[in-house]
Amino acid sequence: MQVRFYEKGTINKLLVVKKPMFVSSNSYLNRIKRKYKNKKAGFSGTLDPFAKGCLIVAFGQYAKLFKYLSKTPKTYKAVIWLGVESDSFDIENIINIDLAEKVLLKDVQNELEKLKGDIEYIPPKFSAKRIDGKRAYDLARNGEEVNLAKTTMTIYDNKFISYNHPFITFEVTVSEGTYIRSYSQILLEKLNRVGTLSYLERLNEGKFYFENEKELNPLDFIDLPVNEYYGTEEWLDKGKRISTEYLKIKEDGKYLIITENIFSIVEIIDNEVKYLLNKVAKYEPTYE
Repeated sequence: MQVRFYEKGTINKLLVVKKPMFVSSNSYLNRIKRKYKNKKAGFSGTLDPFAKGCLIVAFGQYAKLFKYLSKTPKTYKAVIWLGVESDSFDIENIINIDLAEKVLLKDVQNELEKLKGDIEYIPPKFSAKRIDGKRAYDLARNGEEVNLAKTTMTIYDNKFISYNHPFITFEVTVSEGTYIRSYSQILLEKLNRVGTLSYLERLNEGKFYFENEKELNPLDFIDLPVNEYYGTEEWLDKGKRISTEYLKIKEDGKYLIITENIFSIVEIIDNEVKYLLNKVAKYEPTYE
């Protein structure tokens, strides 16, 4: 069974792909575009080239929906390699490898358990953060100075998996924008050790898991209340202005409106209704 919705030659499709290691997210997206024979596509949540795992991809109109999808918290499986120094805190820019002293298993477990909640940190210089319009990793690769401001990550949960010297393996569930490379460095500081990430896999982004590129209905993943609409679908389709008289909920906020063939996202401010997205074709299964 394949499920597709076509509109004027464009495929509207939402799915999760599994990016392999040592391929950039943009390069892998190009492969997916060729696979599905469609140039209009985007992805959410860039993965580092050395990392693998869950990458949300949307085609056609569905590429407009990323900001409204439930994509957090995110869970990663990570492996720290003790004794290895790297400019980028991963295995792409290793500068030194030494034999590392073992750490006590209980110390690893105890320090990991403490690293929950809101944690201040400085993002790695090899990151997609922008400085004066330039990517930090571009500046770092050119040998330029990179000064990034402190920010905060939220650690919802973590789980110790194993310690087979010199490798520490764990899972961690985090807020959007968290760098697991930085989190690993904080753990290493607590353990008084040098190390770097040797493996990173994103297991999920919120409700999104890799399931062999199964096509998904975006309405199952939009985290907005549904507002009952009493007007005609034609007004939404043409982007005509509507008033709160045609909506059941009239309080300020962002809402999802669903009709027979399309859905819209609107915002009510001071009794005025504004379109955020006026018409997106509903996902319709067909059987081939």
